[in-house]
Amino acid sequence: MVPLMNVLRPLVIVAALAAAPAHAQLTRPAPEQALARAIYKEFIEVQSGFTTGSTTPVAQAAAARLKAAGFPDADIHVDGPNPRKMNLVVRYRGTGARKPILLLAHTDVVEAKREDWSMDPFTFVEKDGYFYGRGTGDDKAQAAVWIALLLQYKAEGFTPDRDIIVALTADEEGGGPFNGVQWLLDNHRDWIDSEFALNEGGWGESVNGKRIANDLQVSEKYVLTIRLESRNKGGHSSLPIADNAIYHLAGALDRLSRFEFPLKTNEVTAAYFKQMAKIESPAVKADLLQVASGSQAAMKRVAKSSTPWNATLRTTCVATMLEGGHAPNALPQLAAATVNCRVLPGDAKDYVVQAITKVVADTQVAVILQGNPSPGVASPLRADVLQAVTGVTDQMWPGVITLPMMVMGATDGRMLRSAGIPTYGVQGFFIDRDDVRFHGRDERMRVQSFYEGHAFLYELVKRLSRNPTAS
Repeated sequence: MVPLMNVLRPLVIVAALAAAPAHAQLTRPAPEQALARAIYKEFIEVQSGFTTGSTTPVAQAAAARLKAAGFPDADIHVDGPNPRKMNLVVRYRGTGARKPILLLAHTDVVEAKREDWSMDPFTFVEKDGYFYGRGTGDDKAQAAVWIALLLQYKAEGFTPDRDIIVALTADEEGGGPFNGVQWLLDNHRDWIDSEFALNEGGWGESVNGKRIANDLQVSEKYVLTIRLESRNKGGHSSLPIADNAIYHLAGALDRLSRFEFPLKTNEVTAAYFKQMAKIESPAVKADLLQVASGSQAAMKRVAKSSTPWNATLRTTCVATMLEGGHAPNALPQLAAATVNCRVLPGDAKDYVVQAITKVVADTQVAVILQGNPSPGVASPLRADVLQAVTGVTDQMWPGVITLPMMVMGATDGRMLRSAGIPTYGVQGFFIDRDDVRFHGRDERMRVQSFYEGHAFLYELVKRLSRNPTAS
């Protein structure tokens, strides 16, 4: 892997010396926008939650559009391990001069209940300058754009010098045996084999409506799920005792809520904070530079000032689900909690489990690791990818920096990287730093951000799929 700063340094120097580029068109023509919006709406209104929905209708809807546009059946695959968990893979043929590029997005979404939202989460709503609906940000916007781009390239007669593969996959959110990327790697690697992939995980950062950075994700945390479980013989509620499973669990969770993993940086996050210092206010700039240099005192101040920066600097574990008791008039025989951890790539799973066990500090609460998670590798910071992202960003949004980063969550990019397909999270959808609603109530995407991301990805994919010497 080329050291990150060895790639960043010359690009920063060039950007500083070059004249500001001409302002590019921020959106595509109206008919192309209308097509992207129609696909987006169609995808959002498919209820594709992990347990209550199905990704198959999304795959089928995309396939129908592609076939109607003249894509041959042999280049379209709708397949998967389960009738409800189908994936779509389509290949747009190029000259074959270079190895294919893979455009990835997942079509499953986190569950959403109508009573929790101020609107139906599976109805596409445009209101007050935003698109609302489950998946508007994570990850159906990118899925819709990938299909819209293929249709537009086909209509234009664009001939890339490499095949462009789009894969819309199942169960990124839920994981498990039906994860679309893992299934494709295990069963049809040839359908998605590529030189590198573009995926979710990197988006544009804005603060109070001002665009400040277009993120390029090159590494990510990995997910580790722990079950805390307290079991007891129970009994009649009229005869309470201190040895209560719910109390044991409550004590463990209270201790967990006050625990924090150590603060640290790695190569990617140190470079991220050094770059962020260029655009933050003078009061914050000094701290970010000190963070990049390894100052613990500065890390503490920065982590306290920003939830995303806190998550960038440490492994985090948080309780997300509870269960307990079996009757209102009985002492509980079981109390359990799910703890979701987002782990820095350098922290081993055994270290995390041991740390949580020490925090729980109760032999009546079992700490059970779910599955066999493992950290992924970072993608090498390819000069061609970084230069293409930087070039389009500079054209569209002069003054906005391109920022290689580690995403705080986790994506299917980890599996591709582990399988030898470098993966880069980049979207061009600008989201306010203080209004990230992925997985939450009233998820939304700014209308202008969607159309700008559509235009950004249109140009980015073209740059990466034609001869660099071509005009």
